[in-house]
Amino acid sequence: MWISHSAFNSKCVFSIWNQWCWCYAALVCLLISPVRTDDACPSSCVCARDSGTVTCRDGEDTDIPGDIPEWTSTLILRGKNISTLQRGAFMINGTELEMTTLSLSFNEIQSIEPYAFLGLPRLHLLDLSHNQLESISARAFHGLLELRSLYLNYSILPAATAQLSTALSTQSLRYLHRLELAGNSLTSIPLIRLDIYNLHALVLINNSIENIGSENVTNLYQQRRLRVYLSSNPFRCTCELEAFYYWVKNSSQCPDAGWLMCIEPESKKGTPVEKLRGEDVDCMNENLEAVSYVFLGIVLALIGVVFLMVLYLNRGGIKRWLNNIREACRDQMEVYHYRYEQDSDPRLANVAV
Repeated sequence: MWISHSAFNSKCVFSIWNQWCWCYAALVCLLISPVRTDDACPSSCVCARDSGTVTCRDGEDTDIPGDIPEWTSTLILRGKNISTLQRGAFMINGTELEMTTLSLSFNEIQSIEPYAFLGLPRLHLLDLSHNQLESISARAFHGLLELRSLYLNYSILPAATAQLSTALSTQSLRYLHRLELAGNSLTSIPLIRLDIYNLHALVLINNSIENIGSENVTNLYQQRRLRVYLSSNPFRCTCELEAFYYWVKNSSQCPDAGWLMCIEPESKKGTPVEKLRGEDVDCMNENLEAVSYVFLGIVLALIGVVFLMVLYLNRGGIKRWLNNIREACRDQMEVYHYRYEQDSDPRLANVAV
């Protein structure tokens, strides 16, 4: 009986000891394993929990940090070597972030894939300035339903210009207030339509825009709240600029109108567009002037033809008239010759007396 009771106690002690060992092992694993918490800051980044800002500057990273804290409201990535923004680059374990500001300037980004900003439904500001974009997917900005400001200054290479127009036409950007496209060598407004946005400011300074056509001018008139910045563009101040000229003169939608300069023709180089005269860009006047010169040339040609025809039809009378003049001149010259001989010979002069 005693032996049986002792064996039972031994089994109980062993069971309890086994449970304690397992608990201790689990505790050690938790302590030494790299557990990520909401307060963790990505390596090579500086985090400010109070303001919700994570700043990652410089480095050889080629991907977006995969451990962005969930509390991040502002993420600044600068000086990285991120060549491609891949699909869902900002999704953290399949969850969305409450981020409102994302700055990706100076990262040598060359390509934006479809749905690259998936998982950022609250994003208000996106800065992609000073990159080298060669490829922009038509769905690059899909899902940015609350985006208010988009900066693409000095980023669009010629190969991506046409793609940009398609990417910006997405309905996801219908609440966009400010769009900046400065310094991209654009030759026209890259927006297929203006009425699908809620734009208040469109920045197109320092591009290669020579003229804005009448169709775009009509669309600008319809967007009364929109302000367009166009300084440092090489405007050709010919009659083709007429619609744009009157928009600049009569509308307050171009705050930097005083800085719009003519680059051609040479006679108007350096002249502010708003200082031109109406006749300088009046296609009707130029056409009328050209027509008047043509008409004058035709009239002069007809007069010449008529004159030649008159000469031809009166060639007999003209010939007789010329002969009569010649005979009259000959007779007159003989008289002068005879008088000269009399004056030069005294004997003939005495005979004459």
